[in-house]
Amino acid sequence: MVFAGLLFIHQKNFFSMHPMSHIRLTSEQDPSHNEDDSAGLAVQEAKPALKAPSLYKVLMFNDDYTPMEFVVEVLEKFFSMNREKATQVMLVVHTQGKAVCGVFTRDIAETKAMQVNQYARESQHPLLCEIEIES
Repeated sequence: MVFAGLLFIHQKNFFSMHPMSHIRLTSEQDPSHNEDDSAGLAVQEAKPALKAPSLYKVLMFNDDYTPMEFVVEVLEKFFSMNREKATQVMLVVHTQGKAVCGVFTRDIAETKAMQVNQYARESQHPLLCEIEIES
């Protein structure tokens, strides 16, 4: 019995799991074994080609109303920056209009942007974060 790349072998009232790449199916285990076939059948699953997930930048945008100290607090709280790094990023936001707060997989980037936006609204600040695919 094969399930999710594992072979389950029934032996004396229990099943044992074996990774498919380590199984050698011999003629004793093969119920369709032909007596003329003396060689066993080697079974190995083909490994799927995996692609690294796309990465997304979390961008923070400047506005004329959010206090700089609040921006630093947000960067420390949601992006795990120390005070110095958070201050540097805040100054980039302030002087250039936006800055990258971090680069993450899509789900994490969306979550962080949503958390920042929600926290800013709860604190009555118009601070805004958005995500953008990294090129």
